[in-house]
Amino acid sequence: MTIKRLFGTFGVRRIANQELTPEFASKLAAAYGSLVKGTVAVGGDPRTSTEMIKHSVIAGLLSSGCDVVDLGILPTPTVQFAVRNYYDGGVMITASHNPPKYNGLKFVDSDGIGIPEDMEKSIEDMFFNENPERVSWNEIGEVFANPGIIDEYVNNVFNRVNQDLIKNAKLKVIVDCGSGAACFTTPYLLRKLGCEVTTMNCQPDGFFPGRNPEPTAENLEELRKVVKSTKADLGIAHDGDADRTICIDENGDFVFGDKTFALVEKDMLKENGGGIIVTTVATSAAIYDIAKEYGGEVIATRVGDLIVARELKDMDGLFGGEENGGLIFPDFVYGRDAALSTAKIVEIMAKEDKPLSELIRELPSYSSAKLKIECPDNFKVEVMEKIADATLEYEVDTTDGVKILTDEGWVIIRPSGTEPIFRCFAEAENENDAKKMAEWGISLVKENMKQ
Repeated sequence: MTIKRLFGTFGVRRIANQELTPEFASKLAAAYGSLVKGTVAVGGDPRTSTEMIKHSVIAGLLSSGCDVVDLGILPTPTVQFAVRNYYDGGVMITASHNPPKYNGLKFVDSDGIGIPEDMEKSIEDMFFNENPERVSWNEIGEVFANPGIIDEYVNNVFNRVNQDLIKNAKLKVIVDCGSGAACFTTPYLLRKLGCEVTTMNCQPDGFFPGRNPEPTAENLEELRKVVKSTKADLGIAHDGDADRTICIDENGDFVFGDKTFALVEKDMLKENGGGIIVTTVATSAAIYDIAKEYGGEVIATRVGDLIVARELKDMDGLFGGEENGGLIFPDFVYGRDAALSTAKIVEIMAKEDKPLSELIRELPSYSSAKLKIECPDNFKVEVMEKIADATLEYEVDTTDGVKILTDEGWVIIRPSGTEPIFRCFAEAENENDAKKMAEWGISLVKENMKQ
């Protein structure tokens, strides 16, 4: 495998003003701008360091001869939407679900897809060899603004679902934006669709005072209580840059991302009479079951929404996503899109006239378990190779990390592309087996870190 020195699964993430300094960000942006040579959109999430890094990114892009459109604070998919429709490239300043001290740069190509690996490598080469292109004083780019882009994006989402159906359903929704970029989109979208909306953590705040930006069951305890106590129909939560949607059903129960993926997949396949579904090797077997029932074909890729998005484009896919609540609608945005995911979920509830818990019960059922363990970045490759060697007796898929398939279920063990950890994700027919598989995965990482 090619070892990248800066880039992770999607973009570059570091601790703000420690490794990710203004100088670091500016040089990285100049290297990217040297390849794009056009008009680049720049946006960011509400982190405390975003404004500082954004100015540095803009300076780097201008120095390489690019013009820049400053989109302000907004979701990642809004930047991707803007680039796909109007610009030559884009940079989103975000660390997504990471804690507040982190920030990062997500680079996208002219289709609004995360840049391919060969472009990442070219940027790294320029960065480390100190040779981004710098234009002469009379060729430095200009900065513009596009203040209407959020409204345009929200209106586009609004027009992609059956507004009358949703309005007539009179759904009561609690929205928890986690003080992230969704503060500018989801509450307004749902109200526009006729839902009764109550907000939590919907003031942008880079300290994320209400909860950690990752929408896990533990971090959404408060939302779960509020949904149940107010007798709401649905709870919606997002991560820091609003590209993932997690649901809480009317009973206050956390709905795993693979369930909402399966729910929307089922609706999309029924609506379109089949189609290509693209997901990762870490996805649930339910995705395959639904595809089989409704005329779909599943293509599995390595983990990473930009990899799924690129495959969707190349294969003219209908729909894609990951088990973490990140859903991709390729005819709209080539990336995970929290706003359209939210709109689709309320549309399905309105169309079926059933509570979310019932819609989830109707899906193929598997139990899953997720665990993680710390591992220094420089050990990851060696540990991965040792695990692959130690599991030769099993059926193994090495598309990304090591996915071990057994009679009880499967576990995928893979190093994170954004943090110094290994993630183990397991699935089985019952909760106990899923937990055992995930614990076995963690034990394999531990054993092979010691050797």
